[in-house]
Amino acid sequence: MKGFRVSHRLLMFLWLAPAAPAVCSADRPPNVLFILSDDQGWADLGCYGATDIQTPHLDALAARGLRMTQFYAAAPVCSPSRAAILTGKVPQRAGMPGNATADRGKPGMPTEQVTLAEVFKAAGYATGHVGKWHLGYSPETMPNGQGFDHSFGHMSGCIDNYSHYFYWAGPNRHDLWLNGKEIWRDGRFFPDLMAAECSQFLERHREGPFFLYWAINVPHYPYQGAERWRKEYASLPEPRRLYATFVSTMDERIGQVLVRLDELGLRENTIIAFQSDHGFSTEERAHFGGGSAGPYRGAKFSLFEGGIRVPAIVSAPGRFPTGETRDQLGTGCDWLPTLCDLAGVDPLQERLDGKSLVAVLRENAASPHEGFHWMTGPAQNPQWAVREGDWKLLGNPKDTVSPGSLGPQDNLFFVNLTEDPSEQKNVSGRHPEIVRRLEKLHEESTRSLD
Repeated sequence: MKGFRVSHRLLMFLWLAPAAPAVCSADRPPNVLFILSDDQGWADLGCYGATDIQTPHLDALAARGLRMTQFYAAAPVCSPSRAAILTGKVPQRAGMPGNATADRGKPGMPTEQVTLAEVFKAAGYATGHVGKWHLGYSPETMPNGQGFDHSFGHMSGCIDNYSHYFYWAGPNRHDLWLNGKEIWRDGRFFPDLMAAECSQFLERHREGPFFLYWAINVPHYPYQGAERWRKEYASLPEPRRLYATFVSTMDERIGQVLVRLDELGLRENTIIAFQSDHGFSTEERAHFGGGSAGPYRGAKFSLFEGGIRVPAIVSAPGRFPTGETRDQLGTGCDWLPTLCDLAGVDPLQERLDGKSLVAVLRENAASPHEGFHWMTGPAQNPQWAVREGDWKLLGNPKDTVSPGSLGPQDNLFFVNLTEDPSEQKNVSGRHPEIVRRLEKLHEESTRSLD
């Protein structure tokens, strides 16, 4: 699509126009396409307020579906967040409290965990994984061992998008796999390879039903955006320019796959869900930033809102209203019960931390969550957070945007998110009773994980 340009208005018209006649009949189960971006800030889509990044395809998806404003990753780091999405459980219960190792042959998420792929496969769905995995590097914990019929992508946390090597810890190693076997596509741009692989999966399974998990490795570093977008954002300051280039590159590839979905007549019978795995990165390899959480404090590795509040969109034609927002609390753990509920699929397990959001989506009902508990970092002194209504208590907080902004007095950091959504002022001294209650909730939640 080099050199291809259309106006934002025309793109919106194309996306909102009626799709081609559906291949699937009304009595067939719906297909599911789950799209997970990587290290993307809450405010880094046009539909979430970004004015300096063009994301017309995801904006159009939100216009044809629902946009969630208080949706949370279950962890502020990659592997635990992904485990929560795929299992419906908080990372500790899913057996993935921290990042999976990048070493070949090393296990990751325990195989006894029941994944979305296993659930949909048991219901007769074709299951596919494309993109990043980061949940294990042994045969039994790679995608084909966790319920996916088809898998294409990389197993470690990140790769160079042209050589497909993992460079960030020695020894440097090649990391591109097709159904558990190493393959070589030297010099080919990985986002293009992913888009092509997704399109081929849709074509192969156009008769449905299918579950496709597209875990895009963008905008995670290295920032390697397409030339078109480098020119488009040449006037932006660094590192925003590099980051914006990669976000629009991602949006464009998503658009290519959604166009193919329409061309195959599958849109009307496909549930599409999108979220970022957590907040944007401030790591040195990410040029110390580039992303935006909008009004929220913190970023990746932090339990402040900027690390865990993420963009989330869901579209399911005919199943709930379109072009609206939902402000209720939702989490990455909720996708498994929600998608099962929408598709009429048995989740195959009773003990889930996630809850179905179907009533929220259809009727704008109250959130099924009274609160939520997060925990991340070393077992000896982890970061943790509890949210109950508008109250939020953080233990051992970490601000990865402004590391020196917290003092010893902030070891317990307490806010009311309605009054202070940016979490700037610790008011723990004003509400000792509520602080203690939330501490007890943290202790009870921690004990329940044993």
